[in-house]
Amino acid sequence: QVHLVESGGGLVEPGGSLTLSCQVSGMSYPYYTIGWFHHTPGKDREGVASISTSDESTYYGDGVKGRFSISRDVAKKMVYLQMNSVKPEDTGVYYCATTLMYGELRVSRYDYWGQGIQVTVSS
Repeated sequence: QVHLVESGGGLVEPGGSLTLSCQVSGMSYPYYTIGWFHHTPGKDREGVASISTSDESTYYGDGVKGRFSISRDVAKKMVYLQMNSVKPEDTGVYYCATTLMYGELRVSRYDYWGQGIQVTVSS
């Protein structure tokens, strides 16, 4: 059974940095995509970044390009979201999720989700 667990959230000041981690287990296929998503109350969940295991290709949402970076550690089965130059609007719950589709950031294409972790950007 696929299981995803996020960690690393918390409080960070505007302009600061934070790294989120996602432990992925139970994926029986060698090629899949892991995505990070952001949700704030009253808004739809939106794609932040994704990485595909087949070729390590990465995709980013428009709002985080140049600030956030996704990467993974194959041996540890971990995926990371490095968040730099954070803004108050980055506040929300961050989820990691998996899909068998390549290069996806559309929420509807993802099958398995973590429980989410809170990130608060505030001074």
